[in-house]
Amino acid sequence: MAVQIKYFASLRDRLGRAGDRLEVVDGLTVAGVWATLWPDTPLPPNTLTAVNLDYADLAQLVADGDEVAFFPPVTGG
Repeated sequence: MAVQIKYFASLRDRLGRAGDRLEVVDGLTVAGVWATLWPDTPLPPNTLTAVNLDYADLAQLVADGDEVAFFPPVTGG
């Protein structure tokens, strides 16, 4: 089971890449995706998350084939 992970804007710059692919097990949450990929890097405060283009909270479960996105808050002007 695998999910695609995407990083956007300043988060992508900070991490040095635009995405990852992760083999996951049943019961993995969005927070667990981050913790698996970045065990020594806390999720920055106010980071937004999405699963399959829909906003998601950190407790949402991910499934095979999902796309998980992490991005900083967006502001407009």
